[in-house]
Order: sequence, then C-alpha cells, then structure tokens
Amino acid sequence: MHIKYYIDKVENRIVFCPDNEGLNIVKKNISSMVLAGDLSRLYPNQKILLIIDKKINKRITKYLIHELKISNPKMAIMMVSGNKNNKNMKLLFKIIDNLFNKKFTKKSVIISCGGGVIGDVGALASSLYLRGLIHFHIPTTMTAIIDSCIGGKTGINYKGIINSLGTYYHSKRVYISKNIINLLPKREFLAGIPEIIKCGLIHKKSILTKLNNKNKILKRDFPYIAKIIKSTLMTKIEFFKNDISEENERLRLNFGHTFAHAIEMALQFEKGNEIRHGEAVGIGLLCEIYYAFGKNKDFLLTKKLLEKYKLPTNLRNFIKKGKFKKIESKIYQNIFLDKKRINTFPRYIKLFKIGNSNISEMRDFDRIKDTIKKIILSNEKY
Repeated sequence: MHIKYYIDKVENRIVFCPDNEGLNIVKKNISSMVLAGDLSRLYPNQKILLIIDKKINKRITKYLIHELKISNPKMAIMMVSGNKNNKNMKLLFKIIDNLFNKKFTKKSVIISCGGGVIGDVGALASSLYLRGLIHFHIPTTMTAIIDSCIGGKTGINYKGIINSLGTYYHSKRVYISKNIINLLPKREFLAGIPEIIKCGLIHKKSILTKLNNKNKILKRDFPYIAKIIKSTLMTKIEFFKNDISEENERLRLNFGHTFAHAIEMALQFEKGNEIRHGEAVGIGLLCEIYYAFGKNKDFLLTKKLLEKYKLPTNLRNFIKKGKFKKIESKIYQNIFLDKKRINTFPRYIKLFKIGNSNISEMRDFDRIKDTIKKIILSNEKY
C-alpha cells in the first residue's frame, strides 16, 4: 500500500490522496467551513455522526456544530469523554450502537473531533461497522496534530494494555486548524514537543533545529508551527508509506514508546497528576537512548530540549510519596507487554545517531531495571 500526496499551494494545504488519506492545514478559522464544503461536495445527503470530546473549548464546539448543522441539519452528535481511561470497549460499542440505531450505511460519515482517544476509537468504529465507513478527523491536541492524526492506526485499550485491539484504517480527510492550536491550554500544546523531537532524532536534524526558536513556538506563530507540523507528518509518511502494517520501517516511529506505554499503563489508575502521552514519550526517548548507550550526546540533546520547554524528564512529580516501589515494579512488568515483541524479549528503537536507528530487542533485564531506576525515577532515595 502506498500513500501519495501533493502540495496545493493555492489552497495553502497539504493533501494526501489514495489510499485516501487527506490532510488540510487550515490557516485561518476553525476548519468547519472547509469541512462542510467537503462533505457537501464528496458525500451529499449522507448521514453524519460527529463524535466530539467534551473537554474541547466551548467556542470550537459551538462554532463547529453550528456550521455543520447548516449543511447537515440531521447530523447526529455524540459528546464523549476523551480521557485515556475511556479508550475502551464501552465507548467503541456506544458509537457502534449509535450507528446501528440510526441506520447508517456504507456511505455515511463519522467525524472524530478530539485527540488521540477520540480519533483512534472513532476510526476503529468506522473500520468495523459494515466493514468500513468514511472517517474524517479534526485533531484537537498537539500530540494528535503532530503524530496520530495520520497513519491509519486505530485502537482501544484492553486488559490494561494500550492499543491492544485495533485495525489499520485511514481517514479520508484530516483538518488541522489554527484556532484549535491557539486555544489549547499551554500544557496540552507543549505535550506535542516530544513527538517532534522523536521525528528529528529518527529522521533529520533540521526538525530538531526548528525547536531552537522557542519564542516563535511559545507565541504559537502559526506559519512557523505549520512548517513543523508539515515536517513531522512528512517524516511519518516517509516511514509508513511502504509499511502500513508495521512489519519493519514503520516500527521506528515507535521510538520512545516501549517505555512510554509502560509508564502510562503503570499510572493509568493512579490518582493525582495525570501524565500526558507526549510527556511519557519524552521520558521514553531518554530511556531508550540510555538503555542502549547511556548518557551520550543524543541523550543530553534530548534532555536539553525537553527542559527547554519545561517538559518532564522523570516521574518525580507524577508519583505520590510511598508509591515509588509499586510504580517501579509495574513499569518493569509492563515493558514485557510491549506490542512490538515477537518472542520473549520486548523490542525498542536503538538510536545509533540522528537519522540512523534500528529495531532491537531488550535482552538485558538488569539494564531495563537500571534505566527505570536512574531515568524514570531519577535515581533518588525512596
């Protein structure tokens, strides 16, 4: 399977085409006007289900629903929680039941408006119902905008394992809006930075160089940020265009995720300061570099970039006093639930230098424990 794309300079957008993945980077307002036009042109008079995260800024929700209702007055709406613990069978079948009850057909459209949870579950429902509905996505978190909005991965968590059930199913269109980026809370906005660092490390240094302009990024200078978004998504396409189902090259996009997912699973039912996926990825990048080569120059560069944007480099602020031993044990156990493994040994991405990595096995269990203790838990007494 190959993904083709072209740059539409007149419309100021990037368009990914068959196998049918499209991305619009909308430079002005919330993308509902463009979206409504695309729906009317491509799928006239079809049933539409808008799945929208309850936590999205009310200005976005109100405007989006208003504009879409004008052209699709019978559009169905589901307001759901995009919390990570809601990425489960219950939400999936709630969506599917809605589709059956409203007699959706194969030409009907699901629009997921939210972050990774809403995007992944909405796309999974689209892939399963009648073996495939049309799926559009409006990502509303920086991590989703930078990474998960394209690529076709869908999924839910099952038995405590992240994304253990899922399919590969591409959205027909993805809309990235300037207004959504501007309205993101600061922490949500910065949580996308580690995915940018990841792309720079596995692909090219020029992506990392763009992060040096902290002033433009923190001011959310959209033309500058749009260039970074384009660079990271083009990087992602480069790795998955000939490897949709993650047999080889695409696995490198999981750099940092073996440890990141182990961290998220260990903390998912802990009360307190909830870690964002992007924050966990940042710590995971440090872990995978350290596991392979210790605190080398790539480790120090990654740590410096994370600290530059005041992102966590360990879990000290996420674990309550007295629970460090418990979390340490959970993270270690979770490493061995890694979805990439093909035998006993978990797999990770071994970064030799920027732009040069491979998929390797973690055979040194003591080294895993050392990495958890010294990097994730910051080697302090507890």
